[in-house]
Amino acid sequence: MRGSRVAALLLGLTSAVTLTACGVPPSGAIEAGEPASGIVSTSAPPSAPPTVSLFFLHDGDLTAYPRRTDDTGDLGAVVRLLFEGPTASESATATTELPHLTDAIRVSTGEDGSLSVQLPGVAAPLSHQAMLQLACTVAPSLATTAPLPKSEAVGGSARTASTHSSVHVLGDGWTMTQAHYACPVANQPQEARKH
Repeated sequence: MRGSRVAALLLGLTSAVTLTACGVPPSGAIEAGEPASGIVSTSAPPSAPPTVSLFFLHDGDLTAYPRRTDDTGDLGAVVRLLFEGPTASESATATTELPHLTDAIRVSTGEDGSLSVQLPGVAAPLSHQAMLQLACTVAPSLATTAPLPKSEAVGGSARTASTHSSVHVLGDGWTMTQAHYACPVANQPQEARKH
């Protein structure tokens, strides 16, 4: 037993010498407050509101203007924002060829990934630029919400496809269709990029 006591004493002495040689000062217990308890919050910190790119005309060219919205997937709300036109600050550089409508617009999506917009009353047919404004604004949402045909579904999953979606606009006695293939990359005007 005497050998084990000597070995323990030598081990303790060696440890003490080693720690003091390293410059580690001896210390007592350090108070750090109460131990952690309770439920940990799993919610993420508040983030910036989602934005959608509304396409208006800047010097005659289609240009994306970012706009905050509650839900970028609510195509009806996105279309209504577009038809409301540029805000006061956007109107310094942005114009629109879409009519300002006072009555409600009806918006629906088809199984083929298309969007139908029913204009109220006796709205005149839209210009080519107005149709492009509408198609380019909703194209990103249509590409992410268009369901795959059943023959392309994998294992019964609800995958989505980036389809060649189109926008159908219906008025009183007329219908127009515009594909989104002619949409520019979502460039923002110089003024919007600074903010």
